[in-house]
Amino acid sequence: MKYPSTRFLQRIKTLMSQAVFGPAALAFLPALTLGTFWLGGEVALIAAALGLPILVVVLPHLLHNGGSGGPKQLTDLPGLDRFKGASADTFEQTRDNTMKSAMLMLEIDEFDDFLDLHGAAAADAVLQRCGDRIVSTLRQRDVVARVDKNRFAVCLHPVLQLDLELAIQMAGRLQAALEEPISIDGTSVFITTSTGICLRHRAPGDTVEDWQNATEAALQEAKAVGPAGVRVFSGAATPQSTGKDLRAEVAQALDSGMIQAWFQPQVCTDTGRVSGFEALARWAHPVKGLVPPSTFLPALEESGLMQKLSCHMVTQSLTALKSWDAAGLDVPCVGVNFATDELRDPGLVDRIRNELDRFDLTPDRLSVEILETVMTDQPDDMITRNITALGELGCRIDLDDFGTGHASIASVRRFRVSRIKIDRSFVAKADHDPDQQKLIAAILTMAERLDLDTLAEGVETVGEHALLAQLGCGHVQGFGIGRPMPFDQTIDWTVAHEAKLQDAPAIGSRSS
Repeated sequence: MKYPSTRFLQRIKTLMSQAVFGPAALAFLPALTLGTFWLGGEVALIAAALGLPILVVVLPHLLHNGGSGGPKQLTDLPGLDRFKGASADTFEQTRDNTMKSAMLMLEIDEFDDFLDLHGAAAADAVLQRCGDRIVSTLRQRDVVARVDKNRFAVCLHPVLQLDLELAIQMAGRLQAALEEPISIDGTSVFITTSTGICLRHRAPGDTVEDWQNATEAALQEAKAVGPAGVRVFSGAATPQSTGKDLRAEVAQALDSGMIQAWFQPQVCTDTGRVSGFEALARWAHPVKGLVPPSTFLPALEESGLMQKLSCHMVTQSLTALKSWDAAGLDVPCVGVNFATDELRDPGLVDRIRNELDRFDLTPDRLSVEILETVMTDQPDDMITRNITALGELGCRIDLDDFGTGHASIASVRRFRVSRIKIDRSFVAKADHDPDQQKLIAAILTMAERLDLDTLAEGVETVGEHALLAQLGCGHVQGFGIGRPMPFDQTIDWTVAHEAKLQDAPAIGSRSS
């Protein structure tokens, strides 16, 4: 057995700590106090009353740290290597399953978008605040570390009682602490975190690396179900493929049709009716489940397959429009995202025109969604030509993630933008944050003056929906309206949504 003497001493320390300072020891305090009074009188009783609290505070630290002069808790948030060393100790202490532990990994959702919007200084401040909040939520002997750009890992100190429900409750407390508003330069910002959990006795292997990999696999599952997800390692989760293997696997998935268009509904705030769907690429892996786009889209881009993905998405979106028409549903348009590389394709406009003709659909049924950063990155002549030509063809041009790329008003006019999509970072918690409300109101005023339609992304609550309607935002989209869904679920969802409108009160209305 590895390091038997160290493990034996650590085991003795842990058992002494549990015996002397655990809840069961409280039962002996009355007898101890009475015995002190009998043996030493009032002076001894006063000394015990003053000394016991000091002993309870100081001795656990000495037992835990072996008198080394410093707490084991990693309050300076070290990196992955030191975390592995600390968690390896816990792994050994819990090997016989008498003591329990769990590992958690928390990752800030959509951190790259936050970084682009607020800058590196604000991102560093948020990470520092998150680390402080995690430390303050945990017990003193739990270990916490920052193990990646926007990821934190927690290893709970061994205890006698720890089950799945307690671990999930701990994850909930950590997420609630991190979701409290964070003040950055006088503005409140909000974040969410996805969390993966693996109990020590459910680790799939016999090393601390297996335990950590299982926790990472649970985190990947949590990220796949959306912001603020929580997943526990069950044995079916496996770490995502990376590098060359992932590129080969995702290319095969695209060829075999495993990567499909899922559709997220968009709703008009004036009428409450469905005003369109956005097509989003989703990979339903037969073993790993739903693989998040943040995992497979970069692999597609590295493989030069984004244009091929775009062709699939346009075809599936136009097919969906024809099916909705055949079902008697009023779905005005569907939005498809076009990346920068796709917009450099000289044959893009002809391909879109041919597809629309093949499906016998008018160009206004297709919304071409382009990122605001496309306009701010000094687009070349081909990108400018394609966006302009698609607008002249009659396609709607949606400016996605508005507010994150600092596009000029001249660019908005030059590219014939018909609608701006307000980024979710402005929408989150807006019903509770006056500063967020001012920003949204300013964007909507600008859009009204430029005669542009508006859509707010990331709407998750009734309060956010109501606020946006009252401020005059034309359309809303987000988990609070409907999650992305496979095509075969869209017809039932739309029928059910239209049925609810028959006797539902209006949330709000815009001034005409």
